[in-house]
Amino acid sequence: MEILGFFVLIFHVSLSLFVLSAQCRLYDYSIYMHHRELSQISIPPSPAPEPATSSESAAVFNVLSYGAVGDGFIDDTQAFKMAWDAACQIESAIFLVPRHYSFMIQSTIFAGPCKNGLIFQIEGSVMPPNGPDSWPRTFSKRQWLVFYRINGMLMQGGGLIDGRGENWWNLPCKPHKRINGTTLPGPCDSPVAIRFFMSSNLTVQGLKIKNSPQFHFRFDSCHAVHVDSLFIKSPSGSPNTDGIHIENTNDVKIYNSIISNGDDCVSIGAGSYNVDIRNITCGPSHGISIGSLGIRNSRACVSNITVTDSVIKHSDNGVRIKTWQGGFGAVSKVTFRNIHMDTVRNPIIIDQYYCNTKSCTNQTSAVYISDIIYANIKGTYDVRSPPIHLGCSDAVPCTNLTLSEVELLPALGQKILDPFCWNAYGDLKTVTIPPVFCLLEGFPESLPSNDVDQC
Repeated sequence: MEILGFFVLIFHVSLSLFVLSAQCRLYDYSIYMHHRELSQISIPPSPAPEPATSSESAAVFNVLSYGAVGDGFIDDTQAFKMAWDAACQIESAIFLVPRHYSFMIQSTIFAGPCKNGLIFQIEGSVMPPNGPDSWPRTFSKRQWLVFYRINGMLMQGGGLIDGRGENWWNLPCKPHKRINGTTLPGPCDSPVAIRFFMSSNLTVQGLKIKNSPQFHFRFDSCHAVHVDSLFIKSPSGSPNTDGIHIENTNDVKIYNSIISNGDDCVSIGAGSYNVDIRNITCGPSHGISIGSLGIRNSRACVSNITVTDSVIKHSDNGVRIKTWQGGFGAVSKVTFRNIHMDTVRNPIIIDQYYCNTKSCTNQTSAVYISDIIYANIKGTYDVRSPPIHLGCSDAVPCTNLTLSEVELLPALGQKILDPFCWNAYGDLKTVTIPPVFCLLEGFPESLPSNDVDQC
């Protein structure tokens, strides 16, 4: 019996050791699997955060991951720069400004070139320092956010760009606050909110931007620009707050946007061509303008411009071409079609004597204006000015101005003002209201070749 008891004891000990061994192996296996799962998580090779991925093809670079605070007070410029530098190097990257945050950014240049498919997604609020006194002395006061040498970028989002322009508008040098537009000496530079420079294949869509110190958007030396569904707003008394300004830029589409401000809704500067503007609600404002062109005796060439299917309301001008005396070059092949005017001063205006001071001298050379079509332009005008003003240069007449289906009635009262024409040649395709009897028929006997052969 003692021998049998001994073997039973040995059996129980062996069974216990076997179970313990199995448990240990099971524990070791669970540890192994746990480490295996951990090893599949990407660990950053450097202190810079890894981008989140919204899909297999797009990496998201959230500025919060790079140290941005987003309280509207702390300077988040460096975080934006770091996120940009990282996103710029990745194909189809998304630079994300997240919602529910307000980011204060200093004057910054976002430089390219970048990899294809970059998206600049603004869902939160972005703002500059609050006025000239808060602007660093060493930073340019002519621009805020600049995108330089960018190809193929999409800027979009449901957020807000707030230019905080009021303190800039109130500088003593600005004319809107003083009697008869007088100014006082002093620094006057004010920043453009968003500037694209030497960039191409750009799309800007769905954004809200307000209260820029100067222009809200500026496209300078760019190619292939598509602007769609923007909401741009600043007070009607805010000076030089053009909604969208283009210069030396071609192949531009500006569609489906609402703009109200203190200057032109859209302004088209020298060197621009192939521009299509469609379905814009503009005003209060200074209208949609080509110019001003030819300042300081400069050369200006603008061609192939179309403005259609738009509304201009409660504005100082409707569709305008403005040039300085002494310039040269040409404006040609411009069409204004299907435009409704609502209480607009100067609904149709060509002004070749443009001057923003009282000391402009008469000069003989001028930008040559030709091949301009005004078709189906109807509505009401502010009776402080004639509904049609075609003021062309003494030395260089406007030629081939064509009007059809133009019906402009006074917004108040019954008196219809006569149009004004000066050295303007063209053709009336239909009866107009009011009648444009002052338009000269045919073509002038001669044109100064030095002024018309420069484009």
